Amino acid sequence: MDNKILTREQLKRLVEQWRNAGEKITLANGCFDVLHVGHIRYLQAAKKLAGKLIVALNSDESVRSLKGDGRPLIPENERAEILAALSDVDAVVTFTEPDVRQLIREIRPDIQAKGTDYTAESVPERDVVIECGGRVEIAGDPKDHSATEIIRRMEQKRS
Repeated sequence: MDNKILTREQLKRLVEQWRNAGEKITLANGCFDVLHVGHIRYLQAAKKLAGKLIVALNSDESVRSLKGDGRPLIPENERAEILAALSDVDAVVTFTEPDVRQLIREIRPDIQAKGTDYTAESVPERDVVIECGGRVEIAGDPKDHSATEIIRRMEQKRS
């Protein structure tokens, strides 16, 4: 499949094909509003955890509810295209829910990768990952990068 940006139904079919081929699946998720080196390191580390990496992308509406008015700066279709262009990413799917619990139930990843701003115990969806037979792994470098902080610094420079 050339296009890595998938609907939930397309993703479920692809995950089934991967599983039938013996692949392990890692799920990473986030807003990815302003892609920065911390995101790249997180996704590279997540890819190393298992064979296939799915990135679940917060929809514009869910980013607004998490980050506030004025966010996201980049629309979801463009954020998805940027993520799909990364060689470590095998599939991108957008979700509208407040978290990825429902998607975890649908695709049952072997691993859910979260960034270093979490611990394995503090991951909000940890209960569902375990319930679905997976495990949580912390991936990436220390949380020294933040899209929110980059945006704040840009706004300061403009003022």
